[in-house]
Amino acid sequence: MGRLGLGGHFGGLAARLDGAFGADGTFAHDRLRFVDFVDDVEEMLEEVARQEQGDKEAADGFEEYVLRHYAGDSG
Repeated sequence: MGRLGLGGHFGGLAARLDGAFGADGTFAHDRLRFVDFVDDVEEMLEEVARQEQGDKEAADGFEEYVLRHYAGDSG
């Protein structure tokens, strides 16, 4: 995200996400479990939603959606 220029807009969000990826852009499974990463991202999105909309509930369901999607459950 830092390379996309989004770091300044989200105040530290990009730096926190960049550490979860290798230089080639792939997720660093050897450093972090994917479920923990998704949980962290949901928390960060809740903070962004709180800052932008005044309501962290806008990010609710993100973790469940992502984990279902990557588990192959389309429902």
